[in-house]
Amino acid sequence: MARIFITGSADGLGQLAAKSLVEQGHQVVLHARNESRGLEALDKVPRAETVLIGDLSSIDETKQLAAAVNALGSFDAVIHNAGVYQAPSETIVKVNILAPYILTSLIDPPKRLIYLSSGMHTGGQAKLAQLKGDYRGINYSDSKLQVLMLTLAVARLWYHVSANAVDPGWVPTKMGGAGAPDDLQQGYETQTWLATSDAATLSGQYYFHRQQRSFNPEASKENLQNDLLKACEQITGVKFPQQ
Repeated sequence: MARIFITGSADGLGQLAAKSLVEQGHQVVLHARNESRGLEALDKVPRAETVLIGDLSSIDETKQLAAAVNALGSFDAVIHNAGVYQAPSETIVKVNILAPYILTSLIDPPKRLIYLSSGMHTGGQAKLAQLKGDYRGINYSDSKLQVLMLTLAVARLWYHVSANAVDPGWVPTKMGGAGAPDDLQQGYETQTWLATSDAATLSGQYYFHRQQRSFNPEASKENLQNDLLKACEQITGVKFPQQ
């Protein structure tokens, strides 16, 4: 049995992943951005261990969330599932890239880290100058490229941790819309597989429906990865730990 923390698990893919993992007999800690959504999350996944509260659009609340995770003890996996799509650039930056950076840096490292990227990252740009500035012009695609850059940096620098990114596909969630064409079950099952399966042993990969896929080559550039870590440290005041 594995113990897993999932961000953004009050609804959508995060909630479906949580339900699946609990049904498989794993121990799951949920996350929601406020108390009311936390109660809803526990109502939908009543066999979860507990729910932690933290608004990922707030750097301070994200730091407090990391402390709350550590207070619960060690985890086998963390799934960085939370994300926003149609939102102002500042919210996209804080939720989609700064939050996973802070949580990765401050939570005691688990054995496995899973980050949600998107097929839309292929049209994204690193935009590190904007990240260090006022965030203007950073869109969803850019943020999902940055998430992939973070994933590959973690995989490169932390040899004892398996870190991988997932493209869940365009699936019919609240974010994706009812008409989304991809398979919802396969959208969340790749997360759960990477978190628990003995067959999921690689690190530094990008997966779509459990299959390795090619990705934007910008993400593999170590100088950009290092600049991303420095930018995130500068903005958040949190240093990325060298393992």
